[in-house]
Amino acid sequence: MNIFAILNHSGVFFKEEPVRELHASLEKAGYKVVYPVDAQDLYKMIEMNPRICGVLFDWDKYSLDLCSEINALNEKLPLYAFANQHSTLDISLTDLRLNLHFFEYALDMADDIALKINQATEEYKDQIMPPFTKALFKYVEEGKYTFCTPGHMGGTAFQKSPAGSIFYDFYGPNAFKADVSISMPELGSLLDHSGPHKEAEEYIARTFNADSSYIVTNGTSTSNKIVGMYSAPAGSTVLVDRNCHKSLTHMMMMSDVTPIYFRPTRNAYGILGGIPQSEFTREVIEQKVAATPNATMPGYAVITNSTYDGLLYNTQYIKETLDTKYIHFDSAWVPYTNFNKIYEGKCGMSGEAMPGKVFYETQSTHKLLAAFSQASMIHVKGEFDKESFNEAFMMHTSTSPQYGIVASTETAAAMMRGNTGKKLIQDSIDRAIRFRKEIKRLQSESDSWFFDVWQPENIDTTECWKLDPKDSWHGFKDIDDDHMYLDPIKVTLLTPGMNENSEMSETGIPASIVAKYLDERGIVVEKTGPYNLLFLFSIGIDKSKAMQLLRALTDFKRGFDLNLTVKNFLPSLYNEDPSFYEGMRVQELAQGIHDLTRKYRLPELMFKAFDVLPELKVTPHAAWQEELRGNVEEVPLADLVDRVSANMILPYPPGVPLVLPGEMVTAESRPVLDFLEMLCEIGAHYPGFETDIHGVYAQKDGSYTVKVLKQN
Repeated sequence: MNIFAILNHSGVFFKEEPVRELHASLEKAGYKVVYPVDAQDLYKMIEMNPRICGVLFDWDKYSLDLCSEINALNEKLPLYAFANQHSTLDISLTDLRLNLHFFEYALDMADDIALKINQATEEYKDQIMPPFTKALFKYVEEGKYTFCTPGHMGGTAFQKSPAGSIFYDFYGPNAFKADVSISMPELGSLLDHSGPHKEAEEYIARTFNADSSYIVTNGTSTSNKIVGMYSAPAGSTVLVDRNCHKSLTHMMMMSDVTPIYFRPTRNAYGILGGIPQSEFTREVIEQKVAATPNATMPGYAVITNSTYDGLLYNTQYIKETLDTKYIHFDSAWVPYTNFNKIYEGKCGMSGEAMPGKVFYETQSTHKLLAAFSQASMIHVKGEFDKESFNEAFMMHTSTSPQYGIVASTETAAAMMRGNTGKKLIQDSIDRAIRFRKEIKRLQSESDSWFFDVWQPENIDTTECWKLDPKDSWHGFKDIDDDHMYLDPIKVTLLTPGMNENSEMSETGIPASIVAKYLDERGIVVEKTGPYNLLFLFSIGIDKSKAMQLLRALTDFKRGFDLNLTVKNFLPSLYNEDPSFYEGMRVQELAQGIHDLTRKYRLPELMFKAFDVLPELKVTPHAAWQEELRGNVEEVPLADLVDRVSANMILPYPPGVPLVLPGEMVTAESRPVLDFLEMLCEIGAHYPGFETDIHGVYAQKDGSYTVKVLKQN
C-alpha cells in the first residue's frame, strides 16, 4: 500500500529542495513516490490506485479545494500540506475534521517528516482495516508454534511433499498461515460470537444498516437454512416464493413444515417476474391456507429479492402488507443495495424496524462484492431470541470454519464503508449503463440485426427502472404499478427470435449459441435463456472487460452473418460430435434449434407452465422421508403426469424448482412437463446443448427418467 503522491511543481528552490530530500527519505522508508502532473491527474490516480496512502501538496497553490475533492473520493486518506512562513491558513472547525497535516518548507527536516508520515500511514491502515482481519493478520505475524489443528501447521506439512509443495507455492504462505484452528482465544469464536468475531459482526451490522449480522462460511444456501430452521418450527406453515432458491426447498425437506407458495410471473423469454401485490394480502393468504390440507396461518415468509434477472421489489409495501412475524428477503444476488440511493426502499434492510416483525436479509457476499466463495451474511432487523437463533446457526456451521472466508466477508464490508464504497457501487452502475447505451447504439447503426437490451426505452436517468404496466418492453402481463424495478447492474441482452409482443419470429438465434461462442473467447455468461443472456456488472468489472464483451458480440455477428461452419466458428462444439457437425453452418444450427423452440410454442408454454402450479400431495419433508425408506421408483419423464415427484426438478439455468418433492403434475399443470421435454429434445437433437436438469436422469439409451413415490 506504500505509494505516496506529491503534487509539487513550483520551480522555486526553497520549495523544490525540501521535496527532493523528503523523496529520498520516503524511498528509504520503503515508499514508492509518484508525481501527478496536476490536480486532475492526482484525482484520477487516487481513483485508479487504492494503494496510495498519502498525498503531499503545496498549500499556497491548492489549499482546501483540493482537500475537499480528495475527501469525496476517500475521506480517510491522509493529506499533507507544505506551507511557508507567509502562508495564510484560513481553516474553519469543519475543515479541521479533514485528515490534514501541515509541514513547513525547511531543509534537513525530511527524516522527521517521513517519520510523521509513516505514523499517519499506519494509523490510516488501522482505521480502514476491520477488527477480525486485523487480529488475524497480527496472529499470523506473531508466528506462533501450535500443536493443534489444522494439521498442515501453517503450510509446513505441504512442503514435505512434491505435490504439496506445488500446491503451497500456488497459494503462497499467508493463505496457510491464516488457516488456523478455532482453538486460538485471541481470535474469539464464530460459534459463540466472541472476541474479534463478535466485533466483526457488529462492524458488519453497522455497515449494512442491520440490528444484528452473522457471518456464514458456507454460502447463502446455508444462511437460508439457518433462518428457515429458526423461524419455522415443525408443524408450522411457511409462505415461500415459488421462484425460491433450491436451498429453501432443502430446508423444507429437512424440517416438517407445510409450504404455501407465492405465485410469481414469467414472461415469454423465461425471465423471472415478481410476485403480484395481491399475493401478500391476508385475504389471499387465508384462501390458500383454507385450500391446503393441514395448513395454518403462516408466521414465516420468504421472498427472493432481487430475482435472478435483477428485479427488485418495493420492499416497504411487502413489510407493511404481509401479516407474518418473520419476513425473509433472500437477497443473495444484491449484497450492495445499502450503498447507493437508487436502492432505497427496495431492499430488506431499508427503512426502520416495525413492532412485532423481524426482517431478515441473506446475502451472498462473494457474488457481487469482493469476498471468497461461500462468504455470506445474515442481516436481522427487529427483536428475536438470539440464543435460540444461535442454536440454528450452529446446526449449520462447521466447528472448524475457514477464517480466510470470515476475514474476506468482513473486508468486503470494510470496502463498502464511506465514500470509497459508495463510489465503487456508483462506478458499477455507471459502467453498466454505458454498456447498455453502447449496445443500443450498435443496434441502431446495424444494417440487419444486432443484440438488444431488456430495458425501458429511456434510460437517461440513473435509477432502478420501474416496470410500468403501460409499457410492453418487459413482457409481463397485468403487473402492479410501483412494485417491481430493474437493477441497472444486471444486464440482460436479447437475441433475435421473439418480438416485443411475445411472438416467435420465422428465424432466430438461440442465446445458447452465443453463450458457447463467448465461452470460446474466455467470456462466461451468468445465465442463458432461450433468447436472452444475463451479464453481471459487479465491482470487479472494469472498462477493458466491458470492451472485450462488446468486441466478442460484434465478432459473433460478423461470423454469423458470414455463415461460417460450426467447425471454424465453434470448434469446441464441433469436437463434441464431429460426425454430426461436419459441414454444418452456424445459421443452419441456429435455425434448427429455433424451429424446435417454435414447435413447442415457447411464449405460450412459458406463460402456461407457471400459471398453474403442480398439486401438493405430501409435504417436501414427507416425500424425502419416503425416498429414504426406499418407497420410490424411476419412471420415464413422459409418465410424470399424475405421479407424485420424490425430488425437486429444476433446470439450470436458472436453478429455480419447477416441481417440488411431494407435488403431482396434473393435466392442468402439464405445460411444466412440456417445458422439460422441450429442453430434453433440444439436447437430444444437438450434441452439446443438453440442459442440466436436477432431478431428471439421462439414461444410456437417450431417454430420461424421474423418481416418483410408489403408488399404494
